[in-house]
Amino acid sequence: MRVRLVLAAGVLLASAAVAPLAQAEGTDGLSVYGYGTVTADSTVTLSGTYRCLDDSAGAVFVSSTLVQGDRSAGIGGTRAVCDGHIHQWFNTAVVKDPAYRPGAARVQATLMQLTPGEAGLPAPEFLAVEESDVELR
Repeated sequence: MRVRLVLAAGVLLASAAVAPLAQAEGTDGLSVYGYGTVTADSTVTLSGTYRCLDDSAGAVFVSSTLVQGDRSAGIGGTRAVCDGHIHQWFNTAVVKDPAYRPGAARVQATLMQLTPGEAGLPAPEFLAVEESDVELR
């Protein structure tokens, strides 16, 4: 009986991991679009979708990091609206020295809630993380 429960739980977890955000009703989730933009003045924009259910414990943000070659930089941060609906996020930053170029890159996006920690300082709680290959245009 225990083996069946463990196997069933594993199948459910595997199914949830590949389910698109739009079908993951009742859970926090995050996605990254397969492309981003980089302009002549080195402005980078990344985007995707998110859903969060509850921000009563503290503010929720979508942050993103862009990696291309040996270059890595945080690209903006967006305050999330946690109402259980799917929303788009867009993060933008000007990144120079060296600038990003059109082509293949990787994005790590994080849905993070800041909750009161010890001594009243905010502590991050990670609600969802998504890593994705993107094409910078």
